Amino acid sequence: MRNKNQRVVITGVGLVSPLGETVDGYWKSLVNGESGISEMKLVDPDGFPCKVSGEVSDFDPNNYMDLKESKRLARFSQLAVAAAGLAIKDSDIKLDDEDSGRLGIVMGNGNGGFPEMEQNARILVKRGGMKVSPFFIPMILPNMAAANVSRIFGIKGYTNTVVTACAAGTQSIGEGAEVIRRGAADVVFSGGCEAGISQLGLGGFNVIRALTRSNDLPEKASKPFDANRDGFVPAEGAAFLVLENLEHAIKRDAKILGEISGYGVSSDAYHLVQPDQAGNGAAMAMELAIDDAGIDNSSIDYINAHGTSTPQNDLTETLAIKKVFGERAYKVPVSSTKSMIGHALGGAGALEAVASVKTIQTSKIHPTINYSSPDPNCDLDYVPNVARNKSVDTVMSNSFGFGGQNACIIISRFDESTN
Repeated sequence: MRNKNQRVVITGVGLVSPLGETVDGYWKSLVNGESGISEMKLVDPDGFPCKVSGEVSDFDPNNYMDLKESKRLARFSQLAVAAAGLAIKDSDIKLDDEDSGRLGIVMGNGNGGFPEMEQNARILVKRGGMKVSPFFIPMILPNMAAANVSRIFGIKGYTNTVVTACAAGTQSIGEGAEVIRRGAADVVFSGGCEAGISQLGLGGFNVIRALTRSNDLPEKASKPFDANRDGFVPAEGAAFLVLENLEHAIKRDAKILGEISGYGVSSDAYHLVQPDQAGNGAAMAMELAIDDAGIDNSSIDYINAHGTSTPQNDLTETLAIKKVFGERAYKVPVSSTKSMIGHALGGAGALEAVASVKTIQTSKIHPTINYSSPDPNCDLDYVPNVARNKSVDTVMSNSFGFGGQNACIIISRFDESTN
């Protein structure tokens, strides 16, 4: 039975990102306003309007698993296994000492093995179906990131994969907390991953004009909330949070980085790819998260925005924030991690959750870079270009995906005296 009073704390974080493969390096770059976006290298973008991306440069899966294992996994699974291992190490949890049936995984991703699907489709056309990889099916299935983390680390409890497009990483963290609250696990490794940069993906996103065409200065291509924003920068990456039942964390003397205090999900029920232009669905997810946390909007110190750099999304999110916060919307700092790493789709929310944890830990809010031309319709405090020192106890992190999928989590500073 769900225990509303069961507290879920964060005891470890790990990631692989366009700004590196360490949390401290990632955070330092974000605070310094450094971009991880560059000319696209994973695929040849010739013939496509978008030629920039946020890639996990120089990623070597053999640093995280043996060669035989890495050859059997699609890139999105490789990134997930790497991030999970780093989070487990950061949490200092001894998996051999745990009841593996009480350890769970909730993973968020959008596509599964998209580049591997394209590669094997090319093989099918050129050489015939019997020449595709024998690992093709287990490579491409969206659930295989969670399955591979489970298999490699011996995690035998509750397992789930959230496939809600760009909301998946955030929703997986909220769902992971719910699994613990209802008593189905003591520890849940929860996060998101994506490695979808491919010509097929580029074609699909470009023909609906979702991607930026600002290629001259890649580091300036992602410009959320700016009047000249023209689309998102495709990216990849993975991040995990180690979520624990508070009692379990205390029993093993774990360091506590923060707490998942609220979670909300909604659907626009509006359009295939466009958000509800009035922001109603996004506002509902935020309001549900605030209600779940048992607080009011005055407790939110900072919003880590979805902030994709697309014209309609940034406007819609701005409207939604105003619906939820009223006049206080103008007093709450809002910034977009995607301004520096691009949009990692199903992995984005988890990468942003790590940034949210670091915001609380360091009392620093990273900026929204490339903000140079204010949009009169996007008129909130987007922490333009320069980081800000501010004590932050409670962060709201938003993610909104194609299909009108909305998810919001609230991460709070851990207060031992709160019951």
